[in-house]
Amino acid sequence: MDLDTRLKEVFRISEAQERALKRINISSIKDLLYYFPTRYSNATQVTKIASIHKGEYVLIFGRISGLKTSKAFRKKISMAEGVITDDTGKVKIVWFHQAYLAKMITEGSFVKAEGKVTERRGGLYISNPKIENVPDLFTNAKIHTLYPIYPETKGLTSNWIYHKIHKIFNSQILDKILDPIPQSILETYKLPDLKKSLIWIHTPKKEEHAQAARKRFAFEEIFFIQLERQQTRQEFKKRDTFVIDKKADDITGFIERFPFKATDAQKKCIEDILKDFHAKHPMSRLLEGDVGSGKTAVAATAVYAVATSKPKNQDFGTLQTAYMAPTEILAKQHFESFIKYFKHLPINIALITGSGCRKFPSKLNPDGWTDISRTQLLKWVASGEIAVLIGTHTLIQKAVKFKHLALVIVDEQHRFGTAQRQKLVSKTEVTPHLLSMTATPIPRTLALTFYGDLDLSLLDEMPLGRKKIITEIVTPERRNSSYEKIKEELATGRQLYVICPRIDEPDPTKELAIQAKSVQEEAKRLKKEVFPDYEIDILHSKMKPVEKEKVMQDFQDKKIDILVATSVVEVGVNVENASLIVIEGAERFGLAQLHQLRGRVLRGTHQPYCFIFADTKSAKTIERLKAIKTARNGFELAEFDLIQRGAGELRGSKQWGLSDLGMEAIKNIKMVEAARREAINIIDADMTLSQFPLLKEQLNTHSVQIHFE
Repeated sequence: MDLDTRLKEVFRISEAQERALKRINISSIKDLLYYFPTRYSNATQVTKIASIHKGEYVLIFGRISGLKTSKAFRKKISMAEGVITDDTGKVKIVWFHQAYLAKMITEGSFVKAEGKVTERRGGLYISNPKIENVPDLFTNAKIHTLYPIYPETKGLTSNWIYHKIHKIFNSQILDKILDPIPQSILETYKLPDLKKSLIWIHTPKKEEHAQAARKRFAFEEIFFIQLERQQTRQEFKKRDTFVIDKKADDITGFIERFPFKATDAQKKCIEDILKDFHAKHPMSRLLEGDVGSGKTAVAATAVYAVATSKPKNQDFGTLQTAYMAPTEILAKQHFESFIKYFKHLPINIALITGSGCRKFPSKLNPDGWTDISRTQLLKWVASGEIAVLIGTHTLIQKAVKFKHLALVIVDEQHRFGTAQRQKLVSKTEVTPHLLSMTATPIPRTLALTFYGDLDLSLLDEMPLGRKKIITEIVTPERRNSSYEKIKEELATGRQLYVICPRIDEPDPTKELAIQAKSVQEEAKRLKKEVFPDYEIDILHSKMKPVEKEKVMQDFQDKKIDILVATSVVEVGVNVENASLIVIEGAERFGLAQLHQLRGRVLRGTHQPYCFIFADTKSAKTIERLKAIKTARNGFELAEFDLIQRGAGELRGSKQWGLSDLGMEAIKNIKMVEAARREAINIIDADMTLSQFPLLKEQLNTHSVQIHFE
């Protein structure tokens, strides 16, 4: 047996277990060893059944039997019951409204149950206990009192995983394991080696052992992401690029034409970009800023610096920029914005999308754009006549060739994979500068981890004169009065977004279905009961791209008064007249995401309003939501969410591609900085990792895909 041995070669595995293992991506011995417990229970806290009393909240352990489901005689509610027996006695357990729980526990298995002791007709029972399968703690002397609880899935119990881990340990396989992390790093941060960490995380004798092991594996995960990012960064720096010799004085006149006074944050970001343009290696920068903080103006200034520069050793022609947006409607929006920024200059700007091509200026209409053929546009791009080409994924097609591509801008960069960005950046022999932009507030720890190959610039202040959104947290009893306020605004010609957590209604036959407002039903309800005089339409991710584009265009053209949508509008088109937003089921969203959604109404000159509808009376939830009223910006909210709810709540841990341990590590800025520092030191000294063969081997199999959507 070795780490790569497949589990079914060593253990008897049923078809159901094989399907379950496949679901959680476990096939080898190594996979199972790295399937860590989510928590630990302590057998010393168990109460003996003979000593329980009415009114106590107890933790008991024993064998379960007599499982059955039924309907309560009077109220006809579903219920389930069973009996737990230990070496001192037995007690009945009852679940009301949760009959399905009896189907999830195996008759005769050992369980741990927690709940309140209740009395009825002189007999004690435990009402609605939390319950889970556990090992037989008291008949197996080898098992420690601190025992692990693993994430379960249908067909696979925590107990099964626990026993298989023990069999692997007994095979002496841990003696063959080599630790990829250098000993010097382990000693610096007082981390246990790999063998000890695996033992401590699966079979800890005390809490400190479990914590030390979790710390080591969390560090390891972040460390390998950092190694990968730093390697990418060094490779990028070795490439030739265009040196753009522009100073602050050269772009002052352009900045003064902004329709608002440039903020200090914008000036600082522009300064960073100009400094990168002077360097002899390609810029690789991430520009982060809240909705409305002026990212497009910063990008336009970078484009101006490029478009007014000549190719090396030439006194004619111009350097080119490619600007990639995630949707066609956003690409069109940026095309219109750039026309406003550059209409006073002799600079050709073009748009290329799946539905057609446009060029500005036009011979027929010097102040506007004209439709042109795709063939003609591609010729002009290839000859260098088009200085700025804006588009969607169409930009990375083979047919699109540039003559002097000096700058690539990727808007809402998290919506494009690394491979897509790489295709765009590698369209010419000389590597262009890369400016990525995002309006998603990312906490510093996340940014340092996932964008370690990019330099960071923050737009953390709003232009002067921007109206502050009036935000109200609306509990159920205040819903109707909020609708009245909204009607007053709609009557003046404003438009409204209504955001719902679901697309369709939950299946009533599914007992664990999330009960939340759906786009489909809420649109019908609002039309029938609340806003019968207004035009209502829907938008969600299951619609075809062309359908989504049409709905957003109709909303922009004011053919629709109220748009009921999922969070698909989080990054969307500017609809200046839409100054109202209702967010249903707000407790189901992270604060950073609520902030993003709220930003949809920050585009126009009208007073914006955000109504956060919370279907809860929980004081804790309401208190958390209130942070959206007091936080100064999205970054502050993202940090708050990170501490309160965990990194997974920012976008969902599946999207980040990190384990639960890795997500927890993201909360620890010191750990992230330490892992980053060590990775930088190693890559600076040995970029190919030839002196670290174990690191190199591990890195080749360790690839974290980062994608937000």
